[in-house]
Amino acid sequence: MGSGKKAGIKKRNRFYGIIKWGCGLLAMLVFFSILQVLSLRYMDPPSLLMAPFRFIAQGLNPQTPEITMHWRTFEQISRHVKRAVLAAEDQRFLTHQGFDFIELNDALKDMASGKGYRGASTITMQVARTVFLWPARTWIRKGLEAYYTVLLELFLTKKRILEVYLNTVDWGKGIRGVGAAAKAYFHVSANSVSKGQAALLAAVLPSPHRWSPAKPNARVLRRQKRILKDMHKMQLPKNHS
Repeated sequence: MGSGKKAGIKKRNRFYGIIKWGCGLLAMLVFFSILQVLSLRYMDPPSLLMAPFRFIAQGLNPQTPEITMHWRTFEQISRHVKRAVLAAEDQRFLTHQGFDFIELNDALKDMASGKGYRGASTITMQVARTVFLWPARTWIRKGLEAYYTVLLELFLTKKRILEVYLNTVDWGKGIRGVGAAAKAYFHVSANSVSKGQAALLAAVLPSPHRWSPAKPNARVLRRQKRILKDMHKMQLPKNHS
């Protein structure tokens, strides 16, 4: 066998080896990501996933504030908060499979007509990036966000997804979740938040570091009024949904 042919065989074997190695790595990553999402059925994110990201962030930037979180079960959270958040953030939460294409289409129309940019992220998408991903806005992260969104909808109930969201959403500097937000802004427990307070909490979610539920500006009050009108229409997820 000629040396040229041997070199060709070696090169081909090396190529197949790289492909095999890549497929093996991809399979491991898929398995690990599925395991991550499945673990959310039984474990809460603060100790499971979010602590390492906070540690890294504080190492890179010592001025990163300490995060306050008070995990509350779905039953320990006021129904007003659940309805207000759904009214403000994701009114079709119970009917979509992680992606609200109606909202996305409306957002694209607004951009095309010059009305400006508005987010079209669902609650499931927000859970995906808050719990599993880094904060930088890149196409890689957006792709992974979509991937984790599919996994969350496959393996978790709507009730659990909403519970995780309410406990991990950013509600201001150093404030994560409804337990910490209720205490910080209104000095009450998560299950004692009133209807008006819940609408204020939901109203600041687009910009929790500029707006305050405790000191609402005119824009926040307008959003609160709209949310209060929509809250009664919101159905809450059941155990089986």
